[in-house]
Amino acid sequence: MKDQFNAAGRNALRTASILLVFSLVATALLSLTFTRTQPTIEKSEQAKRLALLNQVLPPALYDNDLLASRQTLPADERLGTQRPSSMWVARRGGEVTAVVVEAIAPDGYSGAIHLLVGIGADGRVTGVRVTAHRETPGLGDYIDHAKSAWIEQFTGKDLLDPEPRLWKVAKDGGVFDARAGATITPRAVVKAVRQALEYFALHRAAIVAPIPAQAPVKENAP
Repeated sequence: MKDQFNAAGRNALRTASILLVFSLVATALLSLTFTRTQPTIEKSEQAKRLALLNQVLPPALYDNDLLASRQTLPADERLGTQRPSSMWVARRGGEVTAVVVEAIAPDGYSGAIHLLVGIGADGRVTGVRVTAHRETPGLGDYIDHAKSAWIEQFTGKDLLDPEPRLWKVAKDGGVFDARAGATITPRAVVKAVRQALEYFALHRAAIVAPIPAQAPVKENAP
């Protein structure tokens, strides 16, 4: 009986050792695969993010590393954000030419509508894209650029063009087109874009301020 217990114990130990070796090998392989593929995945994600930013901000407006220019903005009612969001600052020749801000229209028909709003240093919209929404397919999802060109009508607009009373959908007496039967969604987007322009106007001086030059390092006298 004792020999049987010893044999069973040796078998269990052998099995556990084999499983441990397999686990270690599998973990090592997964770690190696992750290490090798992570840079490629990150580059792919960065390329997608830059391509999206370039949809709202013409590449001719900047010569800096746009992705590296990302700044974190505190939650702000004008941006519709309840947590920190992002802003990318475009520069050309060292001067700020435009920004791209994340904004949220909280009052979409089916919930929050997430936006990227490009704004030139002159306060004009350079482009708008919807990045996430839950609007009804075939009815309110025409705000998505992949579904229609509706969102392009914001390009070139600013706080005074059209005048404030016309920053509405056509059904409400404004200048922005909206499909019949689906006006709640565009109302929310129009409001969010205008408020993003208001945010930029309020903080413009700080945003476009030149980067302070670093004082030269003094060398010790011989």
